[in-house]
Amino acid sequence: MDLVIQDVQVVDGTGGPSYRADVGLTDGRIAAIRREGGGPRLSAARSLDAAGLALSPGFIDMHAHSDLALLRDPDHSAKAAQGVTLEVIGQDGLSYAPVDDVTLAQVRQSITGWNGDGSDIDFDWRTVGEYLDRLDHGFDGAGIAVNAAYLIPQGTVRMYAVGWDDRPATAAELVRMERLVAEGLEQGAVGLSSGLTYTPGMYADDAELTALCRVVARYGGYYCPHHRSYGAGALQAYEEMVTLTRRAGCALHLAHATMNFGVNEGKAPDLLALLDAALDAGADITLDTYPYTPGCTTLVAMLPSWASEGGPDSILARLRDNTTAEKIRHHMEVVGADGCHGVPIEWDTIEISGVSAPGLDPYVGKTVAASAAERAEAPWATARRLLIEDGLGSTILQHVGHEENVREIMRHRVHTGGSDGILQGAKPHPRTYGTFPQYLGRYARELGVLSLEECVAHLTSRPAARLRLPDRGLVREGYRADLVLFDPATVAAGSTFDSPRTLPVGIPHVLIDGRFVIEDGRRTDTLAGRSVRRTG
Repeated sequence: MDLVIQDVQVVDGTGGPSYRADVGLTDGRIAAIRREGGGPRLSAARSLDAAGLALSPGFIDMHAHSDLALLRDPDHSAKAAQGVTLEVIGQDGLSYAPVDDVTLAQVRQSITGWNGDGSDIDFDWRTVGEYLDRLDHGFDGAGIAVNAAYLIPQGTVRMYAVGWDDRPATAAELVRMERLVAEGLEQGAVGLSSGLTYTPGMYADDAELTALCRVVARYGGYYCPHHRSYGAGALQAYEEMVTLTRRAGCALHLAHATMNFGVNEGKAPDLLALLDAALDAGADITLDTYPYTPGCTTLVAMLPSWASEGGPDSILARLRDNTTAEKIRHHMEVVGADGCHGVPIEWDTIEISGVSAPGLDPYVGKTVAASAAERAEAPWATARRLLIEDGLGSTILQHVGHEENVREIMRHRVHTGGSDGILQGAKPHPRTYGTFPQYLGRYARELGVLSLEECVAHLTSRPAARLRLPDRGLVREGYRADLVLFDPATVAAGSTFDSPRTLPVGIPHVLIDGRFVIEDGRRTDTLAGRSVRRTG
């Protein structure tokens, strides 16, 4: 064998009790597992004494925004150092394939706050298959830092086929969208995502979404919606997605399934009762969460949808017009914009985490309310100026979550982990660098919300099952050697809100395809990641 990991506590991903064993690897797969006292020791060209460490399958980040980071950053320690061996990208209905030239330019501008403007990227793809090929090629043909699976972004598909108009798709446009989704699935995408509080995806009605989900169902994929509200009307928004996918016969995975804002404090049991009833009736549902209370998105996402019709240039024109800008303010502060989940915005909960244009750094790390107070002006005046001067590229933390809801949802039987990590900005959300050690350290070891074995199952085998991966997510002979070695006694997130780019502790080794990408706590130069494509 190539490598034997000796005397390790195997947390195999099933949720069952851990056990001590030697684990042998050959040609990127787990070749043998010798339980303690179970016969002659395994031998290999190399051995690793792992006494005191736990061995688990590699963690699967079910909600990642590394669509361009995987192509620009060969190190990508933000995820590799956490033990993430597979990310699911193409989230929230907005990403970079399938596109034509016009759509590509629009989507690049729309999600600059998530991924940068892409000026350092050669966008030499247009289809989903070409994008996945580009991930396989990675850096000079060597690959990428971690594996990646792709969801077709429904908002991008609508942008491509319909444009930015707030109207139902015509019959011909719907046929075109169905064809784009089918082609993407045939080329290897694992499902379809939506961002139903983001334009233009939010302009799709239930009939349109159901038609697209029927296509996804035919290919055995799943639908991953950021649904229409996480605030006022959140339960109704969840119910809409459950009903819609059951009508379409499509598997459902709820993105960053939270219950936020004051109107939803203590209401996680209501959400879980809704899901349990659907599961007991035969629905195929999973969800992901991040183990933190604040959310993270772009400042422009807070605007009402009518202010975003027509795309980025139209948004900026409306913001520059005093009369229209006042109408936007009233809708956000008094009525409650759909971009802010139907809740009147509270500027003291909106913290600027990143800016794109030079000279705007003084806003970072402060709430809009605090920056406005420094300037002796109304918060909307500050927010409006920042949106215009930053070309809609500002990212925010939104401090509207509830700890009891976070804990209640993460205990659920269909829960998985997702970072929702945005890598842009001077002060990104600490979940970007800390989600998986935060689960293991804070919520499993310190708080006991989950046992170690349960926690690992949430982060490995459950997401692998959702992705229909037949040989990942478990420590089992014949499975791929995507593995993490961590110290259960010390593993912890190093990232904080003050120092969000700090790497975790207690994760000395990470392997992808049997090769070390993290060894003795340091990033190697190995690029073992590839695209992971839909299986039959």
